Amino acid sequence: SQWDGSANGIVNAAKDVALKVPLVVCMEGTNGDKGKEILSKSELKIITAVNMKEGAVKAVESARK
Repeated sequence: SQWDGSANGIVNAAKDVALKVPLVVCMEGTNGDKGKEILSKSELKIITAVNMKEGAVKAVESARK
C-alpha cells in the first residue's frame, strides 16, 4: 500500500542519515495505521501524527523536552 512504501522509505532514510533528532511524520487515510505501525517498530525517533495541526503540536512538545 501507499503508506507501507512511504513508511519503509522514511525508516530507511532516517537510518541512512543517522537521525539524531525526532522526526514528525503525518500518516492519515487508508492504511495509515499500517504506516504508523512500521514507524513505531523502527525504534527510531519518529513521532506520528494524523494531521498537520497535531504534527505541529507534537513537534513543539518534542522541542521543549
